[in-house]
Amino acid sequence: MATSAELKQSIREGAYDRAFAKLYADDAAVIAAQRDRYVELIENFEKNFGTGRTVRLYSAPGRTEIGGNHTDHNNGVVMAAAVNLDIIAVVAKNDTDTVRVISHGFGKIDDIDLASLTPHKHEAEHSASLIRGVAAGIVQRGGKIGGFDCYTASDVLRGSGLSSSAAFEVCMGAIFRGEYNDNNMDLLNQVEIAKISQYAENVFFGKPCGLMDQTACAVGSAITIDFKDPAAPIVNKAAFDLAGKGYALCISDTKGSHADLTDDYAAIRREMESVAAFFGKKVLRDVDEQEFLAAIPQVRKVTGDRAVVRAIHFYNDCRRAAELCEAIKADDFERFKALIIAGGHSSFEYNQNAYSIQNPREQGVPLALAISQRVLEGRGAWRLQGGGFAGTIQAFVPLDLLDEYRTAIDAVFGPGSCHVLSVRNYGAVPVTPDL
Repeated sequence: MATSAELKQSIREGAYDRAFAKLYADDAAVIAAQRDRYVELIENFEKNFGTGRTVRLYSAPGRTEIGGNHTDHNNGVVMAAAVNLDIIAVVAKNDTDTVRVISHGFGKIDDIDLASLTPHKHEAEHSASLIRGVAAGIVQRGGKIGGFDCYTASDVLRGSGLSSSAAFEVCMGAIFRGEYNDNNMDLLNQVEIAKISQYAENVFFGKPCGLMDQTACAVGSAITIDFKDPAAPIVNKAAFDLAGKGYALCISDTKGSHADLTDDYAAIRREMESVAAFFGKKVLRDVDEQEFLAAIPQVRKVTGDRAVVRAIHFYNDCRRAAELCEAIKADDFERFKALIIAGGHSSFEYNQNAYSIQNPREQGVPLALAISQRVLEGRGAWRLQGGGFAGTIQAFVPLDLLDEYRTAIDAVFGPGSCHVLSVRNYGAVPVTPDL
């Protein structure tokens, strides 16, 4: 525990350098940049909430989906990894029942009275609903909540498929766990925080997301997640040393907006579940694939063809997610790359989430994929990732092609559009010198 002034001094003196090396990169320039970033965060907190407060630091990463595109919400299998872009927060308890959160760059304060833990209609699709929903989920699990003042800053690209909203949710969950539940991992472990965050997004925010984003952000590392039993998803970490293979992970921002795409996302889940409903089931995971394939002539008459091809994508991509993990464990990187490309084609052609039919003139994702194929064909791998329709693509780029690839992407989408990332081995955590 330290005052804001003491914490700034500790950071400047290097007390947090080891933690920054673990969270971001063991690189002097990166560590120095994070020192400045965290000090600026605390100074912004002081400007808005006063000096001399006893404060703590928290961090939650963004994530990149590696396999299993839009399979989680139908209890499928996914592979994902936390990345070294994150949301950071400085927090002080305020001994009230009010949570006050300021997110850097948004110019407003979320002011949440915790006396009410039901959805507020006017908060739907706003961050305040996520905070209230996370608090409600913690109480439902027997946890404690209380007021705090918080200033956050994020370099997780919004609308990018790196799950800025999930990072925010699990960060709020980690704060409630740390400030009011003694960081009790038995009561509120990382997977529980993920489930609470999904509940907040589904019920309070109003977005029918699956559980992959929150789990990857909460748990950290490269992971496979089997959602056959969504109440108890099976999470396994997998060693994933890209640099050792001579590759970099690139996330390229096509600058497309996710605004007004909620129905595009919802339609994928709705249509997959309509196929399940044909067989008297709630989700596709409960429908035998061979039974589905045999019944396609009848299914398409009821659900329409797009629902059928999206269901085909579901079965294939669940298999691929498991096969990606097997390829990594077998040290078969060529197989891994082939599966990445095949999954990308399935998302584009069957799941049909490369662009929105509401705005066919905007096709940044297909354009970025075309550029990637031109530069990387025969050497690397590329795919759309996340919710799709807009945002980012993912590529595995040989290090000797990295400059060429980054130049090609930046020339079309603007300088700094191609982000070279690493996998982060920590999920949503308090940031301490002994991390």
